[in-house]
Amino acid sequence: MIRAFQPADAAQVMEIWLAGNEDAHPFVDPAYWHSHAAEVRGQLSEAEVLVYEEEGAILGFIGVQGDFIAGIFVRREARGRGIGKCLLDTVKAKHPSLTLSVYRKNNRVAAFYAREGFAVVSESIDPETGEAEQTLCWQ
Repeated sequence: MIRAFQPADAAQVMEIWLAGNEDAHPFVDPAYWHSHAAEVRGQLSEAEVLVYEEEGAILGFIGVQGDFIAGIFVRREARGRGIGKCLLDTVKAKHPSLTLSVYRKNNRVAAFYAREGFAVVSESIDPETGEAEQTLCWQ
């Protein structure tokens, strides 16, 4: 079931966020993600966050700020089950266009978004990590 984020979900969501970033970005020092966790936790109440829940366990979530997807994260053991696509489809139904950023080295995620109709509109260097990133857009 997909539902709106509740404050009581924060611990599970942050666990998924941290593990997901470490898994997807082995080229970024894990200390970077740990140093940003408090900031991200604070932004959960400021963004549109939807969670995918089964039997009381949160298996994934998507965060959106305006028309910008801040991220889609799925618990490691639940990946490959279509949860990310389900979350994305729910957000697509509410927004006529969406943008997001993805590290160029994150091939698996870039391929997912390409399959979902996103196209690269620009490239830049993330000043905090020094990594190349792409801005993708869907309409």
